[in-house]
Amino acid sequence: MSGAADPSREDYKHFLAIPTRWMDNDVYHHVNNVVYYAYFDTVINKYLMDAGGLDYTNDKVIGIAVETHCRFKQSLQFPDVVDAGLRVGHLGNSSVRYEIGLFRQGDAAVAAVGHFVHVFVDRASQKPVPIPGAIRAALERLVA
Repeated sequence: MSGAADPSREDYKHFLAIPTRWMDNDVYHHVNNVVYYAYFDTVINKYLMDAGGLDYTNDKVIGIAVETHCRFKQSLQFPDVVDAGLRVGHLGNSSVRYEIGLFRQGDAAVAAVGHFVHVFVDRASQKPVPIPGAIRAALERLVA
């Protein structure tokens, strides 16, 4: 995520509402930092399944996470509902950089911003391969 200004909701092309769970809170009564990464993973993979036809159990080509980053701006806590915003910052031949913004439902201010990089690989060999056509088409719709 480049630039000094925090992204706004309008900067994202797709949203998924994710309810927080009681177990997401830590002893400080806010969502534990590792759970933010689970929200990233959830919005990305749900989009890939719904829009790109990803079958993560049977497809011969899968996306492997090679880089993640999160910058925390404000705390989320149960029972918040998180609006996870998604866009594509870079779409390569075999890799994609997703950019994610997490917003408390009803809030304009971003609670966390981050990115997640997938490299698409052949499941058996684990060697990079081109992004499958249906997934690429879905990702192209999210390019910022």
